[in-house]
Amino acid sequence: MRVQAGCELSIETDAASPVVAMLRPRDGRAHWQVNGRRGFESSHGFDEHVDGFGNRCQRFVLPKGLTRIRLDTAVDTAPDISVAPDAPAIEPGALPADTLQFLLPSRYCPSDRGAMWERARAIVADAAPGYAQAEAIRRWIAAHLEYRYGVSNASSDAQDTLDAGAGVCRDFAHVGITLCRALDIPARMVVGWLHDLKPMDMHAWFEAYLGDAWYTFDATQAAPRGGRVVIAHGRDAADVAFLTTYRPLRTLSLRVWADLEPGSDDDLGRAA
Repeated sequence: MRVQAGCELSIETDAASPVVAMLRPRDGRAHWQVNGRRGFESSHGFDEHVDGFGNRCQRFVLPKGLTRIRLDTAVDTAPDISVAPDAPAIEPGALPADTLQFLLPSRYCPSDRGAMWERARAIVADAAPGYAQAEAIRRWIAAHLEYRYGVSNASSDAQDTLDAGAGVCRDFAHVGITLCRALDIPARMVVGWLHDLKPMDMHAWFEAYLGDAWYTFDATQAAPRGGRVVIAHGRDAADVAFLTTYRPLRTLSLRVWADLEPGSDDDLGRAA
């Protein structure tokens, strides 16, 4: 399926502010508009690089005042996500080297705490090591954590979310990652856009490395859903922030869309 996606944000600054953004999908071309005009001006100093996780990062300087940035893209994405109930967990000694960093605790995912291992073991119970354990964690999050705005903030980690019993997609992903890592399953955070997400917004989920592949798990959805436009992945939210600033600024508005391109087959057939 082909998805027409993008975002539009309005940012206000009191002084010139350098920023690093992650707004462009990992796949697909991007068309930029800044203040209603095509592309960035030379004064913005726009540059793009690829970080250590393979994400596309945009660097530019926001001038003082109000700036409106719009990105449009079209991306081919799978209508379904891969599901592999029998995919096994891989012993750490046999894991590919590039997955090892996703076993370690990180800023928002304190997987090295004994309490996390105990909770993870209780959740997975007698599930077979591997996909079945990650899916048990996803189901537990969906059943026991309430999706609610205003509970968490930019400093909330997985333990905070478990204590509060509520959060948003970012928080759900952190809990899933933390519990998987506590069981020695590599897990990473993914951010992007999800076709037909309600309400539409920037979205986050987690992936676990099982067998010989990364598999998607999303506790905010009742069933496996494709139509995902991936922007970035990393250890946790600190690696995949859509906007990192080095001066004070205010994001006045953010609008996101991920619509099926006219004529593209929609094989999702599932409720949001």
